[in-house]
Amino acid sequence: MSSIDIERRDAVAVVTMNNPAGRNALDLQMRQDLLTAVREVSEDDAVRAVVLTGAGDAFCAGADVGKMGGRGLAGSRQRMKTMHAMVRAVHGMDKPVVAAVRGAAVGIGFSLAMACDVVVAAPGANFSQVFTQVGLAPDGGAIWFLARQMGFSRAKELVFSARRFTGEEAACLGLVQRLVSDDRVLDEALGLAAQYARGPGLALAMAKQLFAHSVSPTLEQFLEMELLVGPQLSQTLDHAEGRAAFREKRKPQFKGG
Repeated sequence: MSSIDIERRDAVAVVTMNNPAGRNALDLQMRQDLLTAVREVSEDDAVRAVVLTGAGDAFCAGADVGKMGGRGLAGSRQRMKTMHAMVRAVHGMDKPVVAAVRGAAVGIGFSLAMACDVVVAAPGANFSQVFTQVGLAPDGGAIWFLARQMGFSRAKELVFSARRFTGEEAACLGLVQRLVSDDRVLDEALGLAAQYARGPGLALAMAKQLFAHSVSPTLEQFLEMELLVGPQLSQTLDHAEGRAAFREKRKPQFKGG
């Protein structure tokens, strides 16, 4: 049974990460399922716009930290390749993609939201680049997205501190384009997607391509750099300490190794 649901509403496809008990944290199987779902709606000519959201009270609480570790360098590279394929599929889709964010959009969940074209969120949604809390650097293209949407200095503050911030602050930082009450998030996202679905599909697709080629390095080039950095960090003592602290619900004691 897939952990990702697809619902078609006329020309709009709603893709839902459906593991509410785990706050939609992505394990390897969910990543594979999401990649399959995104490719499916991308190739469906009847779908002209997409909404990406999460079931329950969270968008996506990041990676499943409890299942990290024990993979070795090769396993870590494969995990990251799957994650990169997922982000590429969302970001590179020719159709407009709207993120509907309630609750947590953390780690890779944050990256997925930014990979969408427009983000609709509730004021009480919470965002965080939590990677340094478990001894890792951000992945999923997070730094590429952040630097371009809010500038280097503010992006570095969010990454280095790993602090949580609200949907309201995310809107002020330019990371959220529509801020609405929690009970209106999905309806607002659906309304925007329906509007885009009625638009000139080819013109919107070409506009997305122009945006994608307006920055350097490209997302593709940046993800290749992540593939060099991320797997190496997954083997460090600091990452092992970060995982242990997360499981034991305590503050990590990093040693810099």
